[in-house]
Amino acid sequence: MTTRRAFLNGAAGAMAGAVFTGCDLLGTPHVHAQPAGAARRREVVVNGRRVKTVDVHAHCAFPEAMALMGLQVKPDKLIMGAERIEAMDRQGIDIEALSINPYWYKADRDVAQALIKMQNEKLAELCAAQPDRFVAFATMALQHPDLAVQQLEEGVKKLGLRGVSVGGSVEGRELADPKFHPVWAKAEELGCLIFIHPVGTPELEPRLGGNGGLTNTIGNPLETTLALSHLIYEGTLDRFPGLKICAAHGGGYLPSYADRSDAVCVTFPDRCKSVPLKKKPTEYLRQMFYDSIVFSPEALRHLAAQVGSSQIVMGTDYPFPWTDTSVDHILKTPGLSDAEHAAMLGDTAAKLLRIA
Repeated sequence: MTTRRAFLNGAAGAMAGAVFTGCDLLGTPHVHAQPAGAARRREVVVNGRRVKTVDVHAHCAFPEAMALMGLQVKPDKLIMGAERIEAMDRQGIDIEALSINPYWYKADRDVAQALIKMQNEKLAELCAAQPDRFVAFATMALQHPDLAVQQLEEGVKKLGLRGVSVGGSVEGRELADPKFHPVWAKAEELGCLIFIHPVGTPELEPRLGGNGGLTNTIGNPLETTLALSHLIYEGTLDRFPGLKICAAHGGGYLPSYADRSDAVCVTFPDRCKSVPLKKKPTEYLRQMFYDSIVFSPEALRHLAAQVGSSQIVMGTDYPFPWTDTSVDHILKTPGLSDAEHAAMLGDTAAKLLRIA
């Protein structure tokens, strides 16, 4: 078991330049856990089996890379060093899959090349220092698709990163835009997981102002809903059937109102003829993956019913404080078997991210 002393001694160099940020760049009878604040890691056991828990939705950023675009990480968003391990231990998270929300889609080619190289190398260094606690998604400059293809291949093949994280759109372009086809072809060839995280809907900001933080509360899941819908309706998932996609925040609103996606092609068939689909829109939902960041057991139960429990992986959105009870959220969701609980907690993500 990794100790905090080992973390401090073995990973201090790699972690020194890491800043952990949130989304805005910012008990059950089967579970045996140490109480909060205890020295030992919380160990999650399901029906007598120790489950290696994997958090697919955990953020970080590197100040040196952000500085290339004149950006800084806000001090109030920082969680660094041993505090990250301590939080994981308390929550029962064995491994985090680190991702960085895209802030570089406006960068020109030279800046984007330097930024992504630095960022991916630092991610690899951080993971190498603590291979039993961290894996990471590569980053790439999607605004320059030919460059993104190179960055993706280097990140996965050379640096050992386990997939790639992307925004829900790229400077107003949908992920389904043919401009990005070469990138999805490479991702399909590599067999790596694509983690889609929203980057906001600035075109709606005039309506998302006021109280309630609607740019995040509504805007983020809405962008994911749009991104997935375009990938379905524009035939991207037919063109690249081997793509492994994981959508943040439970897939946004799409799984909660998915049957309307089928109904529109029946009620208004002319609206679905320009790109004929090989199957019903809802069937594509069952070939993608989704994190567990929905906010009640009933919501998670419904997500599992809509997309299949095999398609759900645990996410925390760490360190953005939506929740610190992701393990219990899954275990307390009714109607799931022990095997389904274990799959959501880590078994499925371990396969997708090639975690031994």
